[in-house]
Amino acid sequence: MNDYTVVYFKGIERGFSVPSVLAQLDIPFFGEMTIKWYGAIIAFGFLLAVLFGGRQAYKWRMSIDKMLDVLIYGTIGGILGARLYYVAFEWDYYASHLNEVFQIWRGGLAIYGGIIGGLLAAFVTCKINKLNFYNLLDLAGMSLLIGQGIGRWGNFMNQEAFGTNTDLPWGMKSGKTMDYIFSNMETFSEKGIEMDPAGYVHPTFLYESLWCLIGFGILYLIMRKWRKFSGQIFLCYGIWYGIGRTIFEGLRTDSLYIGDTTLRVSQLLSAAVVVVFLVLLVILLVKHIKNPKPIEGVDFFPEGSRIPKSERIEENGSDN
Repeated sequence: MNDYTVVYFKGIERGFSVPSVLAQLDIPFFGEMTIKWYGAIIAFGFLLAVLFGGRQAYKWRMSIDKMLDVLIYGTIGGILGARLYYVAFEWDYYASHLNEVFQIWRGGLAIYGGIIGGLLAAFVTCKINKLNFYNLLDLAGMSLLIGQGIGRWGNFMNQEAFGTNTDLPWGMKSGKTMDYIFSNMETFSEKGIEMDPAGYVHPTFLYESLWCLIGFGILYLIMRKWRKFSGQIFLCYGIWYGIGRTIFEGLRTDSLYIGDTTLRVSQLLSAAVVVVFLVLLVILLVKHIKNPKPIEGVDFFPEGSRIPKSERIEENGSDN
């Protein structure tokens, strides 16, 4: 039976029944299996991100076989990184519950940890397979925005990753948001956050979803019209996502904090990423203006045209 919760929005009179379970299957030899909307939506976002990345890699003449290796090891590294990042900042709990450290089905994955772990694994795989890592970064930046933009709707189905109270017309509330707020009142008080369990809250999942999807459109346009060097799109990704996450993280009620302080880990990291990536972007753009050279891609050649050998991205291309 589906686990429903009724969600209300301040500007709408009626409520909406939102299920957390997509299907329950009885599989021979394996027994019953529950498929939740959260996992299905995450998988759908991941699939679209992979399809986009694969299509763009084909256009850039990157080896699909080698890209598949990057995808496999990058995914494994991303899952491990997301979990270890979360556990590291919740160590007070996991220190006495070591058996739960790798129980990811119980929740507890951090996006930044996933990005760090995935990119580290991808970097090693690119070096071994002799793939251009900076071109891969550009593909990853746009693909991440697709996956994150869609995946955040999984949080809506679970009624999680929401923000503080609000009177805005799109503020939402449900039995799950009320239960979560009520059970964490002591923590909120320690962090200086005032919450009304019965009040409407910011749908921060929606803010981040829209921010990521709009960002994808902007980055795609930059890639098509104004990409000057390999790695430029990833720097733009870090700036765009970092700005949004800095704002939205300040509204959330489930943030990871640095020790016993009120400093939110993801908010500080996002702000740092914006500053560092912006400086790098300006420096590299100025460098390109002073010393322009052909980009390590196919953007300057009409689709279907013959690309001069000297301008191609070789399968064993270097990271110039």
